[in-house]
Amino acid sequence: MVSWELHGSGKTTLLNCISTIDRVTCGHIIINGEDITKLKGNRLNKFRREELGFIFQDFNLLDTLTAYENIALALTIQKVNPNEIDQRVNNIAKQLGIQEILKKYPYQVSGGQKQRIASSRAMITNPKLVLADEPTGALDSKSARQLLENFESLNQTNQATILMVTHDAFTASYANRILFIKDGKIFNELIKGKDTRKQFFEKIIEVQTLLGGDLNHVI
Repeated sequence: MVSWELHGSGKTTLLNCISTIDRVTCGHIIINGEDITKLKGNRLNKFRREELGFIFQDFNLLDTLTAYENIALALTIQKVNPNEIDQRVNNIAKQLGIQEILKKYPYQVSGGQKQRIASSRAMITNPKLVLADEPTGALDSKSARQLLENFESLNQTNQATILMVTHDAFTASYANRILFIKDGKIFNELIKGKDTRKQFFEKIIEVQTLLGGDLNHVI
């Protein structure tokens, strides 16, 4: 599980390039030994559909679909059996506490609920790589903890990589590795190792203190 801390350093551009939403003008992005900057056509679609999950900061839910339909969409595209879709949607909804809003449309729910719908949609396919752009920003503490614990489970059980952008020390403390980037360059790194989450959190706070408490230009 990897966490980025960033504000104003090009984080969205970085995630968009890794997710192939934006095309790079130079350089290469290697995932599982494959240069994804060279993927085209069906191979690119397969990578996006089967290996990647993306949690957008602005949710990017489809307003004409219910919460259930938004979450199920990726599985529907993969032609998963309807009974399995129903089971998987209900399971992830239960884990993130949104069972009661599955029949509602995005405009009928709160920002925090939209974020949990978007997170469920990203994780429903059990992707090998989840890109999360400040995923806890709209969540209360309980919902944030639920989401982060699900990230941990996805990482440990499915060996999925979670690439998460955040400027929140509590959220970052769930990561195994943190890269701090300033002005587009890595200038510090923290590895959790055998530390407890509390010990790791304290180290993050120490770095924040060294930065004068300002993470506005840090990833």
